[in-house]
Amino acid sequence: MNNYFRNHIRTMASYVPSEQPQPGLEIIKLNSNENPYPPSPVVLDLLKNINGEWLRRYPEPLGGEFRRAASKVLGVPHDWIIVGNGSDEVLNLVVRACAEPGRKVVYPIPTYVLYVTLVQIQGAEIIQIPYGEDDRFPLEELITADGNVTFIASPNSPSGCIVPMEDLRKLASRLSGVLVIDEAYVDFAQENALALVKEYDNVVVVRTLSKGYSLAGLRLGFGVANPRLLDGLFKVKDSYNIDAIACALGAAAITDQAYKNACVAKVKGSRTKLATDLKQLGFQVGDSQTNFLLVQPLQENAQFLYQRLKERQILVRYFPHPGLDHKLRITVGTDQQNQVLVEALRQICS
Repeated sequence: MNNYFRNHIRTMASYVPSEQPQPGLEIIKLNSNENPYPPSPVVLDLLKNINGEWLRRYPEPLGGEFRRAASKVLGVPHDWIIVGNGSDEVLNLVVRACAEPGRKVVYPIPTYVLYVTLVQIQGAEIIQIPYGEDDRFPLEELITADGNVTFIASPNSPSGCIVPMEDLRKLASRLSGVLVIDEAYVDFAQENALALVKEYDNVVVVRTLSKGYSLAGLRLGFGVANPRLLDGLFKVKDSYNIDAIACALGAAAITDQAYKNACVAKVKGSRTKLATDLKQLGFQVGDSQTNFLLVQPLQENAQFLYQRLKERQILVRYFPHPGLDHKLRITVGTDQQNQVLVEALRQICS
């Protein structure tokens, strides 16, 4: 059986997503950084009125309806946008187009663990550069490594920290390869790097509708870059990678900025309160510009707390990796969900 696969496929580890409980279970799910609020009512109304003709025909191959809607919201031409089956597909398109054996893919760690899987599939060289103390961004080390592709998640997961715009600008100006700025959590942050795609033709900014727009189950993401860079990505994408329903619902969601912004404001307020409550329990809580917190328990070990919370039907994320195995990543839920979590931790740690 092993002879069927390329050598690096046989030896690589699979990407392991966060646990997804069966529908209908009474679970407080704070492990996947999903938005605790429903999608825009505009999206739900459209979903109730799906035209069967959308399903009979093939969809627009480039996701034109979503591109046009996103273009208006973001203030960039529609041909500067590529649409993907989640932002993960856009990341994968970059790797497929730009990485191969003998080429380097560089990123700071810890960060989104899917990067390593995508690069291993292509058999490219992986260079991981640790963040410094207090999450110092390793700018000069990344410049020196000069990858054919450099991934920067900003805000980063699991730390929740954002990379200063000036550092991203310096990185873009000094790299010879493609700089991918993964802004999955940008809706919860104070700034974004979208302007860099106009300044540098090697920059692609990648975003998703999973977090701020409450559409993780829809699987729709997009990248913004100079059309000359996108041209290579279009060559490696599937013919019809975005289904018609996702395209239409995504267009409706990104157009309803007022609803999205209201939900984001609620999450950010809950984030502040949850951080305060956890600190009062003795947790070390890092600053976050995302919809989650990375916390370090002081009284009990992180894996123990993860298991005890799971027994109480509360899911958080535990990473059994060096440098992270003493911490938990906790998605910000509703105030009610957060309070149940805090009370459970108070009882476990008492």
